[in-house]
Amino acid sequence: MGGEGRHGHMKKWACITGATAGIGAATARRLAERGFNLILLGRRKDRLKQLAGELEKTAATLLAPLDIRDYASLAKFVRENELIFRDLEVLVNNAGLARGLEKMQDAVVEDWQEMIDTNVKGLLYLTRLCLPFLLARGRGHIVNIGSVAGRWVYPGGGVYCATKFAVRALTEGLRMDLLGTPLRVTNVEPGMVETEFSLVRLGDPQKAANVYAKLQPLRAEDIAETIEWVVDRPAHVNVQEIVIYPTDQAAVGLVHRTNKEAP
Repeated sequence: MGGEGRHGHMKKWACITGATAGIGAATARRLAERGFNLILLGRRKDRLKQLAGELEKTAATLLAPLDIRDYASLAKFVRENELIFRDLEVLVNNAGLARGLEKMQDAVVEDWQEMIDTNVKGLLYLTRLCLPFLLARGRGHIVNIGSVAGRWVYPGGGVYCATKFAVRALTEGLRMDLLGTPLRVTNVEPGMVETEFSLVRLGDPQKAANVYAKLQPLRAEDIAETIEWVVDRPAHVNVQEIVIYPTDQAAVGLVHRTNKEAP
């Protein structure tokens, strides 16, 4: 399950949730290049092992095949790896998902529960567990992956949007609570990014492909690069939030699709 590896734990550590694919995996690669060891959380153990193997020459890894909705498991994992968490400098709360596009009157309540438990409660659980270590270390950065859906609502997305509105509020509230400490907090809010997001939401590969058809969406690497830039600012600079759209999207629900396939 990973470990400290040849680097020991002298280097700085970054913890990334939802590290099995998409933005999480891309961010892991970026931060490894920046000299971070990595605590990688995700539900798919095989994907975590694959990523750790890919990064083994540049970073030590500690793998946590956990569901962030499970507070007891998270707390146990942090407690058992306290020595590593003492060297934590960056927490990227990336894990999140959307389920369905039904109107509220037709929606599946279990979908709501999964979105709220993952996108809001899971983010809160791990943040709370990591904060004492960051405060004791005297430096650190929490990056929350929000969404343009945390600013603008669309039909069939009310509850998902509510969870991302919550991420924005929690980011601002945490920033206020941490005023006077060296810790920084950032909310990164992407528009359309081509990851597994639409496949998880819609459950149909063709429907997911259609979301991004005939336009050039953002890539996971674009968001990972943004996270790297935010974390890399001087200690006195806090990027409070950053909204990122692909050029082919001007607003939620307003996209430009060409007649030819995107490159």
